[in-house]
Amino acid sequence: MNIQSLLEHHGIVRNPFAEEDAQTDQVFKEHCIANAYHPVWDKVYGDPKEPSTAIVFGPKGSGKTAMRLQIRRHLQKFNQEHPAERIYTIAYDDFNPFLDHFSERLSRRTNRKPERVLKEWKLWDHMDSILCLGVTKLVDQILKADHVDDGIDRQALSKLDRTASRDLLLLAACYDQSSDGSFIDRWNDLRRHLGYNNVVAKISCWFACAWSVIVACGFVYLMFTGSGGGDAAAAEGGEAVAAKTVWDYLWLAPVLMLIGSAPYLVRLLKTWWAAFRIRRHMRVGKREIGTTRKLLHWIPIKELASQPLPRYDRTDDRYELLNKFQSVIDRLGYCGMIVLMDRVDEPHMTGGKTELMRLFVWPLLDNKLLKHPGIGFKLMLPQDLHRDMERESRDFHERARLDKQNVIPSFQWTGESLYDLARARMMACAQPGQSPEPKDLFADLDYARIISAFNSLRVPRHLFRFLYRVLVDHCNRYTDSNPEYKIRSETFETVLAVYSREVDSNTL
Repeated sequence: MNIQSLLEHHGIVRNPFAEEDAQTDQVFKEHCIANAYHPVWDKVYGDPKEPSTAIVFGPKGSGKTAMRLQIRRHLQKFNQEHPAERIYTIAYDDFNPFLDHFSERLSRRTNRKPERVLKEWKLWDHMDSILCLGVTKLVDQILKADHVDDGIDRQALSKLDRTASRDLLLLAACYDQSSDGSFIDRWNDLRRHLGYNNVVAKISCWFACAWSVIVACGFVYLMFTGSGGGDAAAAEGGEAVAAKTVWDYLWLAPVLMLIGSAPYLVRLLKTWWAAFRIRRHMRVGKREIGTTRKLLHWIPIKELASQPLPRYDRTDDRYELLNKFQSVIDRLGYCGMIVLMDRVDEPHMTGGKTELMRLFVWPLLDNKLLKHPGIGFKLMLPQDLHRDMERESRDFHERARLDKQNVIPSFQWTGESLYDLARARMMACAQPGQSPEPKDLFADLDYARIISAFNSLRVPRHLFRFLYRVLVDHCNRYTDSNPEYKIRSETFETVLAVYSREVDSNTL
């Protein structure tokens, strides 16, 4: 018997339980993302006008990624409805590039083992990663305004004064991670879009070049005139000392060139040293010393002086840079920022191991950052980390202040909530005018037994897998010529028992 025939009999045009991953689940993306919510949705989502932090701990398959996608979709809708109060969204869920760059900066002895690498991961590395994502996205919005949904046009850029433009260019020099073409060309395109004129920054270079040319021409002139005068004097029987005198003092030429070029050379050394320090201490991004030096050198020295740069192993500079980034996006019409963190069990360096995920996540749990004005963090974390968190020291809890962070200790589903979720998916896949429910699929199962069975499955992923197996097992028992459109309780109970044993064995 064909599964589609069974579903069509109940008014369903597509299988609502075929997908398990929210990122590839079209039923969820097209329908359920807007009308199927977990009971704790309001606490996690909060009020976009006042970004807040929420930390969700849940087992695999509980719907953490689905909730992250829902938050992102609702924020996009909020931005469309409130263009003057938009929220800047940063998806912090792909950690492999940052961890790879970070590992490359460590010694060979350290980067051989993931636990040694992750022990070196600090709070400022998280902040650098978030700034890399935010700055790269913002630069793309400016340079590709005609090709992205939330592009920033020149009229919006006119709200940035020279100071804000300088701050954005500095942020781009340190954090832009785009691989679209030459980085220097991209930075210059950004500078032109911002209307930032840096002619003053080139004066010392022009003066050094002009001074060197003047000194060289002067010595060449003295050499030729001195040689001519010496020959005439020798012909008349005088002392031929003029040419000799010029050649004896030829070593003064490079000395004079260095003296005249001193301001340029000093600035060149300072920008090289700053670029070297950025390359060394901003450990999560791809940066070359020469490229960074050129970009810093193109900013006038007065505007570069005393500016915070990620050139130390500390958070102070990162907080200042974060404030600068917030100031820039505020001028562009964003009243706050939300960071969505998910999939910490997927990077190759953590491998889903609790002890490695703990080393990676724990530095981020800092109350100063999580409660930073204008920023909200939505952290979707594995359930195992909550058990480890409860065993942490008093110092950890005083630093994290989890009592202020809207913590959801267990992202679980009841049988009733899973029933509603299954019903929402069936409604999404139903023909117009049809309203199927899970209980309609079964012949001799009462509502209470269905709820009890769903409750034992605990999370949506197990529910979808189980219902899909029930449909397959039932259809395998009948033919298209002799169909049966109601699933018997024996099939339901048999599949449930087998699936429960598999889940328990995998858990152990």
